[in-house]
Amino acid sequence: MSDVRWVSHPVASIGGTLTVPGDKSISHRALLLGAVADDPVLVRGFLAGEDCLATRHALEQMGVRVEDREDGSLAVHGAGPESLRASTSPLDLGNSGTGIRLLTGLLAGLPIDSVLTGDPSLRRRPMERVAVPLRAMGADIVTSDGCPPITIRSSGRLRAIDYTMPVASAQVKSAILLAALNADGQTTIRQPAVSRDHTERMLQTLGAEVSGDDTEIRLTGPCRLGGGEIGVPGDFSSAAFFVVAGLLAADHGLTIEGVGINPTRIGLLKMLQAMGGEIEIAAPRMLGQEPVADIRVRRSRLVGIDVEQAWVPLAIDEFPVFFVAAAAASGTTRVSGAAELRVKESDRIEAMASALETVGIRVETASDGMTVHGGQMTGGTLDSHGDHRIAMAMAVAGLISRSPITIGDTANAATSFPGFAAAAAGVGFNICEERGP
Repeated sequence: MSDVRWVSHPVASIGGTLTVPGDKSISHRALLLGAVADDPVLVRGFLAGEDCLATRHALEQMGVRVEDREDGSLAVHGAGPESLRASTSPLDLGNSGTGIRLLTGLLAGLPIDSVLTGDPSLRRRPMERVAVPLRAMGADIVTSDGCPPITIRSSGRLRAIDYTMPVASAQVKSAILLAALNADGQTTIRQPAVSRDHTERMLQTLGAEVSGDDTEIRLTGPCRLGGGEIGVPGDFSSAAFFVVAGLLAADHGLTIEGVGINPTRIGLLKMLQAMGGEIEIAAPRMLGQEPVADIRVRRSRLVGIDVEQAWVPLAIDEFPVFFVAAAAASGTTRVSGAAELRVKESDRIEAMASALETVGIRVETASDGMTVHGGQMTGGTLDSHGDHRIAMAMAVAGLISRSPITIGDTANAATSFPGFAAAAAGVGFNICEERGP
């Protein structure tokens, strides 16, 4: 397979208005909950990126009918959890950590046997953090040295648990909640810090009784879900690249329309505002249970900060592009408490450290974070390590680099943001695409 490289050239300015694709986290959850609902779930704004399509294909292997409608929406024709049947082949989740972890929770309490796997990158990612609480609920789950493939065997009705998560994680929390739908009693999840609450909001939309607060979530099972309509806002994690790009290069402003601004997702905005970023939240509104707004940014003088620990889980997917903002800021930025970055699609601490050093930025890494000394990026050639967020972050860096930045292995951007290069070009990026052996 040929490598797709981007060459991101410096530009004088960017600007304009754009929209970003639907939220990846919400799209995954809409498919999974729709698959076990008693009635159809209509999904508007679904992200047809590779990760979400892998989840869709896995559900279709188990007999779930998913319909593409003429108006661009997606209908998931659920018929209750008992309608899912065992697949004759392993369920391949591609590169999707969200897909494989949440599907593990969904299948843990169902009377079918399943094997979940993925691409080489996914097969290196830790899965015991999900398997441990699910086993405590009575699930029969075997991992491969802690990683995929994951084998789930039918083990009868699960039991409720009271579980304290060692680290705040929306994926672990969501996997437990999905399992709790088929468990007897009240499951309580305690988290040490706030994490994404899309699952709780969507469960409520479909009729589940979910209660609690930022630190404790409760669901009583067994619980049946009804049908309904789910609107998917623009993905904040995708908008993040343009938020930072605008702060670096939008002299007359840049607006990203219709972005989800769920308070459990916008730690990046707090971090950038603390650095001096000019960010305006305009036209706030609700799309179902999810808050949405337009985000307006303009070129700003950024200064280095010490990132507050409470912001880290609210920005965990946005750190690659945040590190680019830190590189462009005056002074030093320090991030700690972010060890989770080492077990994403790549080791994002080492991958971003290597990328920034390649383009002339001095950094120091730690087991749980990185220190970035702001300066002038000089250009260079680097590899994305098969990580979509590394590729897009360094394309943003190219805007203000002294010379072009060449990024290898960028086809992976389609996992979360199909059409990124075209969207970027529409607001003034100069990205050339090259193909080679």
